[in-house]
Amino acid sequence: MGGTIATLAKQGHYVHLVDMTNGEPTPHGSVEVRAVEAAAAAKALGVGRTLVGLKNREVVHDVASRHKVAAVIRAHRPDAIFVPYPVDAHPDHVAVTRICEDARFDAKLTKTDIPGDPWHPKRVIYYFCTHLRLSFQPTFCVDVSDTVKQKEAAIACYPSQFGHQMNVLEMVRGISGYFGGRIGTAHAEPFFTYEVLGLGGLDQLV
Repeated sequence: MGGTIATLAKQGHYVHLVDMTNGEPTPHGSVEVRAVEAAAAAKALGVGRTLVGLKNREVVHDVASRHKVAAVIRAHRPDAIFVPYPVDAHPDHVAVTRICEDARFDAKLTKTDIPGDPWHPKRVIYYFCTHLRLSFQPTFCVDVSDTVKQKEAAIACYPSQFGHQMNVLEMVRGISGYFGGRIGTAHAEPFFTYEVLGLGGLDQLV
C-alpha cells in the first residue's frame, strides 16, 4: 500500500508506519542494513516509522505484544489502522493482524498498565500483502496513479531484499495496473474491510 501511504501524506493526513519486527534474519541483509533501508523507504514515502521490536519469524499473538501495539496506537492516536489481510501463509503476518485487531480494543481500556491515554481507532482496514496466490475481491481501491513512482522508489530502497529479485517491480506494476483497470485509473491499490464504511458524499469517487 505504498502508493496509498504517499497519497494520504500528500493530502495532509498524518501517516505513521509501524514495523513489528526488524525484518531480520534474511539471506542477504543484516539488522544494520535493514534499518538504513527502512529509514530510506519511509523518507521516500514522506512518513515516519516506529519499531515495536517483536522477534522476526516468531511473532506470537499474546497479551504482551497486544499491549506494545496498543501503546503505539495511544501515542499516535490514528483514526484508522491498516493491517495485513488475515488469510496468509506467513505465520508472522497472521499473528500481526490478530495482535493489531486486539490492540485496537486494548488501546481504549482504562485501568491498565498500557502507557498513554485511551484511544480507539474508528477503522481497521486490511491491505493485501500475502504469500498466497489469491484472487482478491476488495471492498474498495485507492487511485495511486500519481504516487506509483514514489512507491517504486520506496521499494528500490531495499536492495538487500529485492536486489536478487529483479521481477519485483514488474510484479508490483502489474498488480496495481490490474486494480487500476477495475476502477478506471492507471494504477490502484486494493483494500478490504469487514466493517461498513460511511461516505460524507460522492465527490471522492473516481
